[in-house]
Amino acid sequence: MADIHIDDFCRDAALILLHLYSAFPRRASIYVEDICGPDTPDEVGLHSDRHMACLGTLLWLAEEDYLRFEAMIYQDGIDQAVLTGKAFTLLCGLSQVRYQSPAPDLPESVMVEKITVVEQIRAVLRSGESSKISTMMRYFFSSQPQQIILPTAPAVSEGCSS
Repeated sequence: MADIHIDDFCRDAALILLHLYSAFPRRASIYVEDICGPDTPDEVGLHSDRHMACLGTLLWLAEEDYLRFEAMIYQDGIDQAVLTGKAFTLLCGLSQVRYQSPAPDLPESVMVEKITVVEQIRAVLRSGESSKISTMMRYFFSSQPQQIILPTAPAVSEGCSS
């Protein structure tokens, strides 16, 4: 049986990271309903398991140093959230997992941009395929920040003379 809760976690995490990436470096509010859809609390006022799982994803991303936030908005979201340097660097890095290849006639700088982790996450979300989203996010979470050097950039020791 498929681990649907893990698929939901991966999709939610991808959407949260893209939301913050598109606002970076500005801080933003993130509402659970914007990520996983509307929720109708029960007669006692408790949110659904799905809503609480999405909120858990927000909090887990903060605990694991992918985002920072100032305050919770009850159980509805988080306020003043921003990507950490770690998450920003990982999203800007070149992806070894590629679901979208750039057209060969694009300029090199655009081709490099199209193979970044953030572009691959966008591509898998557009596909809507849970297995691809899960694979891409597992790759993201298992990656380490790395120095990004474009193919046309001089090496660190080049171009710097004393």
